[in-house]
Amino acid sequence: MSPDTGSPFPIVSTSCGDTAPIRRLMRDRIRATGLDLRGLTVLTEAATGAYAATPVIAAMAGAERVWAFTRSSRHGTAAQVGIVTRALARSAGVEDQIEIVQSLSTEILASTDILTNSGHLRPINGAVIDRLPARAVIALMFEAWEFREDDIDQEACRRREIPIVGVNERHPAIGVFPFLGPLCVRLLRDAGLTVAGQHIAVLCDNPFASFLRDGLIAAGARAEVYGAAAEVPSAPWDALLVALRPDGRRFQLAGTDIAYLSRVASQAVLVQFWGDVDREDLRRRGIFVWPPRAPRPGHMAILLSTLGPEPIIRLQTGGLRAAELVRRGRTFDPGGIADPLQPPGAGSLVRGGARPLL
Repeated sequence: MSPDTGSPFPIVSTSCGDTAPIRRLMRDRIRATGLDLRGLTVLTEAATGAYAATPVIAAMAGAERVWAFTRSSRHGTAAQVGIVTRALARSAGVEDQIEIVQSLSTEILASTDILTNSGHLRPINGAVIDRLPARAVIALMFEAWEFREDDIDQEACRRREIPIVGVNERHPAIGVFPFLGPLCVRLLRDAGLTVAGQHIAVLCDNPFASFLRDGLIAAGARAEVYGAAAEVPSAPWDALLVALRPDGRRFQLAGTDIAYLSRVASQAVLVQFWGDVDREDLRRRGIFVWPPRAPRPGHMAILLSTLGPEPIIRLQTGGLRAAELVRRGRTFDPGGIADPLQPPGAGSLVRGGARPLL
C-alpha cells in the first residue's frame, strides 16, 4: 500500500516516550524478513509518526550509513522530525549511523545503494537518478502494480539500468494486506456505519478484494465483491466501498457508472477507500460520500498507520528487504519478497531480467 510521509501515531510528538514496543516490532520484522544491510548505504526519509521508524530500521539492520532526508510538512516541522528521529535512534543504539539532511548533495546520492520512494523524496526525477551510482536500487515500498507514474522517472531508470523494486506485501514475512480488512472497517465506522449486520457492496478491481471482503465478514457484515460498477445488482445496500486501482489520468468512478449506482444503490453511503471518484457528480445525484475531504489523487483515504505502528513497520522493513535482495543480486523466486516493477512495453528494470525474489 502506498506510504505517506506522516501519521497520527504518538511518536509524532517531540518526546518518544516509551520506545520499547516499537523497538520490539522493528527487531521482530528485521528477524522475520532476514533484512541485512551491512555494508550498504540507504537514503530514505525522516518523517513523523510510525514513519519515523524507517531510517532506524535501516540502521538496526546494520546499514553502514543512513541518510534521512526531511523537510517541513503538514505533519510537522523539519526540526520536530529531527528531534523524534534522533530520540528513537538513540533509544535503539543506532544514532551514530543516521544523518538527518535537508538537501541532497552529489556526495549523498553517489554513495547510495538503496533509495526509498518515500514521501519526502518524491518525485524521484531524472536529475536525482543521474547522480546515483550504477549499483543503486530504488525501493518502491509497496507492491509493483500500485506504481504511480508521477513518483519516479522510469525512463531515466531504464537508461541508467537502475531497478525499481516493489515489495510483496502478501508474503508471510511481511503480512501487510491482512490489515486492509480492519482498515476499511475503521473507515466505515468513521462514516457512522455499525458494519455488523449491514449489506455492503465492495467495488474492487485489484488484489485488495479478498482481504477487504474477509475483513468485513469478520466484522459481521454481509459483503459482496464486484469488479466493476455495472456488475452491482439492485439491492438495499447500506454502503458501497470503493477500492479501485487509480491510473493517474482519470476518475475511476464517474459518469455512467455513478448514474447506474445512483439507481441500484440509491440509499447507500459511498465510502472511498481507494481510487479517485467524481465527488461533484456524486453530490449532484444526492449520494453521500465519505470521507468528507477527498484524498490526494492516487492515495488511500485512510492511512495504514491509523491502526498503529505495526503495519507500517512491516511495510517499511519489507520494502528495504526487497531492495536489498535485488542489490545483492539474488535470483528469481516466484512469490518471494521482492517484486520488480516492469513498465508497460519494456523489459524488466531488474538487471538480468529477474522477477520476484526470495
